[in-house]
Amino acid sequence: MTPGSGLQWTELSVFVVLFLLVTVLGFVAARWKSAASLDHLDEWGLGGRKFGAWVTWFLVGGDLYTAYTFVAVPALVFGAGALGFYALPYTVILYPIVFLPALRMWSVSRSRGYVTPADFVRGRFGSPTLALLIAITGIVATMPYIALQLVGLEAVLRTMGLNGSGIVGHLPLLIAFIILALYTYQSGLRAPALIAFVKDGLIYVVILVAVFYLPAKLGGWSHIIDTSAAKLAQPNPKTGKPAGSVLLTGTNQLQYITLALGSALALFLYPHSVTGVLASRGRKVIKRNMMALPAYSFLLGLLALLGYVAIAAGVKPITNAATGNADSNTVIPVLFDLQFPSWFAGIAFAAIGIGALVPAAIMSIAAANLWTRNIYKEYLRRDATPRQEAKQAKLASLVVKFGAVAFILFIDPQFSIDLQLIGGVLILQTLPAVAISLYTRWLHRWGLIAGWVVGMGWGLIMLYNIPNPNTGKAHFGGSAMPLGNLSIFGWHPFSGVTTQIYPGFVALVANLVVAVIGTVIARQLKIFNGTDDTEGTDYHADEHDKDLRAIGVH
Repeated sequence: MTPGSGLQWTELSVFVVLFLLVTVLGFVAARWKSAASLDHLDEWGLGGRKFGAWVTWFLVGGDLYTAYTFVAVPALVFGAGALGFYALPYTVILYPIVFLPALRMWSVSRSRGYVTPADFVRGRFGSPTLALLIAITGIVATMPYIALQLVGLEAVLRTMGLNGSGIVGHLPLLIAFIILALYTYQSGLRAPALIAFVKDGLIYVVILVAVFYLPAKLGGWSHIIDTSAAKLAQPNPKTGKPAGSVLLTGTNQLQYITLALGSALALFLYPHSVTGVLASRGRKVIKRNMMALPAYSFLLGLLALLGYVAIAAGVKPITNAATGNADSNTVIPVLFDLQFPSWFAGIAFAAIGIGALVPAAIMSIAAANLWTRNIYKEYLRRDATPRQEAKQAKLASLVVKFGAVAFILFIDPQFSIDLQLIGGVLILQTLPAVAISLYTRWLHRWGLIAGWVVGMGWGLIMLYNIPNPNTGKAHFGGSAMPLGNLSIFGWHPFSGVTTQIYPGFVALVANLVVAVIGTVIARQLKIFNGTDDTEGTDYHADEHDKDLRAIGVH
């Protein structure tokens, strides 16, 4: 049976059985490593801050390497070739970059009781306005990220024949997320932490089998790469240019570099990444994880190669019934459907589907923590009790999840994928206030606010002006902007240059420049920085580290 043309009963049965298994685990998680009550944000939103090395490894790994990564990275390699491998250097340089900041953020957060990055900013600068901007940025950047998990889950559902449009057509997706919402509401962060064991186990089994079995079946890696090179060199009917290349070209090398570096700087700024770090029980746990997490980068490299395998196998993406366009996100599910027995394909689909639920749960919890601590308690109810905070976070997590579902129901999923680019640009603008301020007291809060406004505004303008010639969309059409289009108040310093660049990197540079200039001006004018009348007055991360070690917290 052609993938997507009718219900694949064997695959669907295996998928449902494994999905029910993780649903049970999600509800059981409420009693796993639990305190007397989950009616406290530390317990519901951070798992009691007591996850050990193994739990943290699976939690953070399941948080960072999402179903969209498993679906979209090989899909990008399938469509564009070598550019899709930017994800490898970015995850290689990621962990050395965040090793020390993650330790320092954990130390001060544990000492001060911070739950979110915006909590740190609030205590560090004594500025509710700056903390509010950081919180809103985190929530907005997380929403499309959750929606993208739905794209991966829906790609699997389409491949199994659950293909349709409108609310009825999306009913299986809605049911899956209602179940997710219920056990996340009850169990908090413990649910995705426990389910991550099952998810990552399934993913490793499926991918390792695929990278050994499929090349042997399709003529070996040499044949696969040669076939991919020939296919990608063929001109695109809509643009007249080659779709891609198995090697980087002069026009995408800078894009590759800036996208890898920008993504590495952005990933641990996302609130869900910080949540995974803060949930660990000690500094040693974080150190071990920063050394062990690159194992997932190896997995990611194998996944990316499956894009070339799909080309050699002659895979054709399933057509989206709602839009009439080919859904490139179905490339890997279709590959598994065509090349493996139905029972194994069902396991693979369950791995991808469950892999969508784990990060979606963590992301919604992180966004709910931001809402509760930095908007609800700061502006709406300053005297909120811990029970009221936990209740508010649970409700907010439901709103965030179903807000993400709305992207799938009412917006073309391809547009949701484009919004992922916005998410990266958005969250990068928090780097000066969150990461750099861990190490220096010099930056001024008004300089940081000015930098945020400039970086955010310019980044969105650049993304807005990028068209997509393949779909005819005039705006938010991709992550690559020709350097020649870069405009600074009407001045085009690189006029005529066709080399592409990642807009998020450009916006971050502008943010940093403005933040430094704003700080110099504010200090010359002797504008109060707000650090002398807050709980962060005597903030020194190294001192907090020593205090924590003294009481046996490592």
